[in-house]
Amino acid sequence: MSPGGLGEFEFIERLRRRCDPNGALVRGIGDDCAVARVPAGELLLTSTDLLIEDVHFRTAWIDMHDLGRKSVSVNVSDVAAMGGQPLSLFLALGIPADLSLEDLDRFTEGVLSACRDYGAVLAGGDTCRSPRGLFISVTVEGAVPDGLQVTRDGARPGDLVWVSGTLGDSALALRELLAGRQPPEECLRRHHDPRARVELGRTLAAQRFASAMIDISDGLFSDLGHILDASGCGAVLRRDLLPLSPAFLEFQQHQPEVNDLALTGGEDYELLFTSPPQHAEAVRALATPDLPLTEIGQITVSTDGLRIVDAQGTLRMPTRSGFDHFA
Repeated sequence: MSPGGLGEFEFIERLRRRCDPNGALVRGIGDDCAVARVPAGELLLTSTDLLIEDVHFRTAWIDMHDLGRKSVSVNVSDVAAMGGQPLSLFLALGIPADLSLEDLDRFTEGVLSACRDYGAVLAGGDTCRSPRGLFISVTVEGAVPDGLQVTRDGARPGDLVWVSGTLGDSALALRELLAGRQPPEECLRRHHDPRARVELGRTLAAQRFASAMIDISDGLFSDLGHILDASGCGAVLRRDLLPLSPAFLEFQQHQPEVNDLALTGGEDYELLFTSPPQHAEAVRALATPDLPLTEIGQITVSTDGLRIVDAQGTLRMPTRSGFDHFA
């Protein structure tokens, strides 16, 4: 059965019945607007992302449940980068005629599954017919205590540069998929079902450890550049300190040309942040076996720009800067 055979309003009602109740939501799906409470003394965070078939994903490569989860996680990651807690999501879909109702149900179940993981609620959205391919737009709203929001412009010379997790796995998976090869399973999982680092972001903000922060969506090199531009600083990054997964390291032994993917690949959705050196031990103490935190460089004065060096201090710049939607 196709979504068209069901009808738009019946589909919306089916989705409404599957949504979990949430005390912060006064009115959700089914009214002209969602009505939600923002905790007293907190600021509202809002972010939007698009995922377009054959630009950001291919349905032949990804399970629809994973696609639903990823659609939520890439948006929630922006809230994590500000030190906030996601509250509600709004889902807009352009649905092609050849998408089955079963696939659409799997997608929306993935959306709801990720919402539950992050403590958020699906509060509304819109649907329409797409003449070609699946079109997904998600808007997330979150909250952060006033004064604790972490922005991109707070880095200062002397701050240390840190990153969570490992880098390059998602980009390696995409590289192999585009070449018609099967990626390492760990890398494929990171590409299809990334996890937003909400708890880490909230802790870094609450403890005032992070002076600036961003999530890595376009690649470490590019996204650190955004922090440096906003803060008016430069940085030295140690290429040899970049955290790599066992799967990436094993692959790199046979194909060393993938090394740059850890710098420029994108879609890592890890947190990249700067922190004054006096907090270094406290930041290290936040690391867990499942989520390492790695010091990878230091902020410098703006005239230095961004320099990538090896353990001997030799300049080792990447051959490309990162992902650009308009490139």
